[in-house]
Amino acid sequence: MIRDVKVSDAKAIAEIYNEYILNTTISFETAPVSEHEMACRISEISNTYPYLVYENESGDVVGFCYAHKWKDRAAYNSTVETTIYCSQYYIRTGMGTKLMTELINECRLRGYVAMIACITGNNATSINFHLKFGFKKVSHFKQVGIKFGQILDVVDYELLLK
Repeated sequence: MIRDVKVSDAKAIAEIYNEYILNTTISFETAPVSEHEMACRISEISNTYPYLVYENESGDVVGFCYAHKWKDRAAYNSTVETTIYCSQYYIRTGMGTKLMTELINECRLRGYVAMIACITGNNATSINFHLKFGFKKVSHFKQVGIKFGQILDVVDYELLLK
């Protein structure tokens, strides 16, 4: 089931996200996020932007996605950046597709014009996932991050909503 996030989801969301922080180059964060910090982030983002979670049959949060501010200048207010993470046990189950479909629909309903996905250049799974929804590559930044001793590229993909 997909529903709006609650601040009480912070522990589950932090657990999902911290797996990516600690074990992959998918997130450029390098230190785990506490439940309290995640609760603050959830509160700040969900007050303005769509923030969705996916619950499994047992009611556990096993995935989340949201849109958030892309740039600070007011002229960018019609554009959002997307974030999506799924529990490792739910990858390739269709859950991510359901979450992203709902997020895109919600962003259209709220009148956003464009969505940007900022992806680590070697993350072929995420790139292919976004291509499936019609996102198009619009930038490629070379060697802009270092994590686990790897020098990493970042690519941006854009979906126009209108």
